[in-house]
Amino acid sequence: MYQTETAGGDQVEISFENQELRVNGSPFKWTVSKEGRKKYLVLKDHKTFKCEIVNIDSITKSAEIKVNKTIYKIELKDKMDILLEKMGIDMSAVAAVNDLKAPMPGLVLDILVEEGQEIHKGDQLIVLEAMKMENVLKAEGDGIIKSIEVNQGTSVEKNQILINF
Repeated sequence: MYQTETAGGDQVEISFENQELRVNGSPFKWTVSKEGRKKYLVLKDHKTFKCEIVNIDSITKSAEIKVNKTIYKIELKDKMDILLEKMGIDMSAVAAVNDLKAPMPGLVLDILVEEGQEIHKGDQLIVLEAMKMENVLKAEGDGIIKSIEVNQGTSVEKNQILINF
């Protein structure tokens, strides 16, 4: 199921049931022909629409689609997204980690990654010594190291940025 908002602010629900497209619960009859890599012609009620997929962002679950000359922003939500939203849980906030901060004051013992490196959730990033204990800081999600803001042997304060993704 997909939900989008029209230029007037109305919510539109698009779903597929038994391989049939439905808009706000009603069947939507159309003909689609591919015109290019991300370009399509859609025939609906004897009218032709030029459509192009401008952008799809799988992390934020959103897309931009150009229909004729107007760009529409679409939120892509499946049944699980809608259920989590009804429960008040926003999963997009979880995916929006942009940096690694020191959880406590300490000393950087080792940096286990380098700039430009692709990392995955759970990968070890930095070894931080705090209160005579070594703490291995791990990635909370997937990403690419944009910059490392500290050096080995550096003392850091709580909430100091260590790595930017």
